[in-house]
Amino acid sequence: MLTIGKLGEAAGVKVPTIRYYEQIGLLPEPERSAGNQRLYGAKALDRLAFIRHARDLGFPLEAIRDLLSLSDRPDQSCAAADIIATEQLATVKARIARLTALKAELERMIAQCAQGTIADCRVIEVLSDHALCADDHRAQTGSGAAK
Repeated sequence: MLTIGKLGEAAGVKVPTIRYYEQIGLLPEPERSAGNQRLYGAKALDRLAFIRHARDLGFPLEAIRDLLSLSDRPDQSCAAADIIATEQLATVKARIARLTALKAELERMIAQCAQGTIADCRVIEVLSDHALCADDHRAQTGSGAAK
């Protein structure tokens, strides 16, 4: 059995994150010692490692919740898991496209700067007027990219 600190070390997750995952139901309530200390077994470590890996791949918490629910029923079809992963891939591709456009705009803005005074600075000028940008790269509402 692992304490919350040892569990966190083993999975590479901070203690407040573990508590949060318990609070939102991604991790089950742990057993408690006689001194009321949280105690975790191998199953909790495996589940936390799953969550950590899914977060590293950018899955949102609701998708992770769904994937965990699916993993708790190993005899069913994996079609639902494939759909969730496909949706995440589409999200990542959209993010990459947006970042590529941002990169191109920043490179263009910097290349056009004459390195003179701020009064003539293309970077300041473009940042002041979005119409001077080559593309509309504004953050999509609800995408989380504007945070």
